[in-house]
Amino acid sequence: MVKSDSNDKNFLSGFIAIVGPPNVGKSTLLNRILGSKVAIVSPKPQTTRNRLMGIYHGDGYQMAFMDTPGIHSTKTLLHKSMVTSAVESISEVDIIMVVIEISKQDNNDISTIFTALKKVVKKPVILVVNKIDTVSRENILKTLDHFGKINLFDAIIPVSALKGDGIQTLIEELKKRLKTGPEFFPRDMITDQSETFLVSEIIREKIYLHTKHELPYSAAVTIDQIQEVPDRELLSISAVIHMESQSQKAIILGRGGAKIKEIGTAARLELEKIFGTKVFLDLYARVEKNWSRDTRALRRLGY
Repeated sequence: MVKSDSNDKNFLSGFIAIVGPPNVGKSTLLNRILGSKVAIVSPKPQTTRNRLMGIYHGDGYQMAFMDTPGIHSTKTLLHKSMVTSAVESISEVDIIMVVIEISKQDNNDISTIFTALKKVVKKPVILVVNKIDTVSRENILKTLDHFGKINLFDAIIPVSALKGDGIQTLIEELKKRLKTGPEFFPRDMITDQSETFLVSEIIREKIYLHTKHELPYSAAVTIDQIQEVPDRELLSISAVIHMESQSQKAIILGRGGAKIKEIGTAARLELEKIFGTKVFLDLYARVEKNWSRDTRALRRLGY
């Protein structure tokens, strides 16, 4: 962790965990708060697999957000590690931000979150009710009233992470609960993730977006090489998509390699925007049988 040279005794800072069920918009919310993409997004649940940090820099304050995998009932080793990561975040931070989707407030996974919260209830807990752009005002008020009666939250903020509604109100509520502390991160830093991690996540996002419902959550991405080619003003990247079976590999490849080319093109275009340079992306598909159920494979692939 890198501290700045800030000596301002009035500076405010804090670590905030973003927790909630899968697919409620946690990553979209983080990207919206930061005004920059640090977390991948897809319509599929459990897209976020690792904890990642996004840093928001305000005037005289700093918020370090920890985006976590969705908390849900699970049996596989991969998903158990994701849930453990999310629950551990609750005990490590200063403020807990629970995100739910307004039209799914009866989701059984929410009870798991509330149970965990009760163990650390001394910390500020903010409930963020997301996707308010999808329901009527009457439904919004009814939902806020329902969760207000639980008497667990310090504040309940309705937002639309997609459209930006309520985001400034949320930031102000979080700022009220920061404490005097150091400026932990330099002002030009918005995430703690490496370049390699970001590249692998962008590729994985495009896999989800371009395979739709054809592919189970059995794709992992590792980066073999990222190399600058100065004389060509080019970033050369070589990456491997790990699948659990030959049939899944066939889906990734597509007829005549069309699908992996489509994924690679989409990833390359986004990476060029992020890095501000031309990108050459070489993608391979490899079968890693049952990797999501193998502890050693999970470790090797970064989970």
